[in-house]
Amino acid sequence: MRKLPLLLATAAFAAAVQPVHAEEGQGRLQVKLLATGVLPDGKIDKVRTDLIGLPAGTQTSANDNVVPTLAIEYFVSPAVSVETICCMTQHDVDGTAGLPGAELVSNAKLVPATVTVKYHFNPGGVSPYVGAGPAYFLFFKEKPGAATRTLGATRFDMSNELGFALQAGVDIPVNDTGLAVSLDAKRYFIDTNARWFAGTTKVLETRHQLDPWVISAGVALRF
Repeated sequence: MRKLPLLLATAAFAAAVQPVHAEEGQGRLQVKLLATGVLPDGKIDKVRTDLIGLPAGTQTSANDNVVPTLAIEYFVSPAVSVETICCMTQHDVDGTAGLPGAELVSNAKLVPATVTVKYHFNPGGVSPYVGAGPAYFLFFKEKPGAATRTLGATRFDMSNELGFALQAGVDIPVNDTGLAVSLDAKRYFIDTNARWFAGTTKVLETRHQLDPWVISAGVALRF
């Protein structure tokens, strides 16, 4: 299943290397200001180190968050564009089974660096699109949660990881000066390693499936 995003991304990039002239009257740059819901999974895929004795069947989930997002898109042709987004989101990870309600990760901040190549089906009008591309998740300022601090954890980190994103959405023109309403959905395919330390000793390491849905709505201006 995880080969599918790579195949779609490859196809999209192949289309992008054959640019044609933009339609007359349309700018090549589009900027979007969006409200974005980040809906991660967060479940444990694998326990790699366990010196604290997790209860059998321990499982986790990450909380959802809503953040502002800036998207910048460049049209290499009327139908093909390249887009990157700028946002930061923050998440906790809590136990759902084995340690129900226990806070395991506190305030992990994430920058989902993403570049997608998009194909627009009806450039110039109401324009549905699809896209795909690489994503790199950068975590920082993550802390052990209250439950793991009680068990002796003094430090925590999550691994930065490379993955893929699939995208679909629609741009709906509002006027003839480049203003539009934009609706967008992305599905990321990416995991991370979570590591808890007591002093310098790693006492727990788990592999988590993130695979968030990222749903956005807002306005776009093309110029």
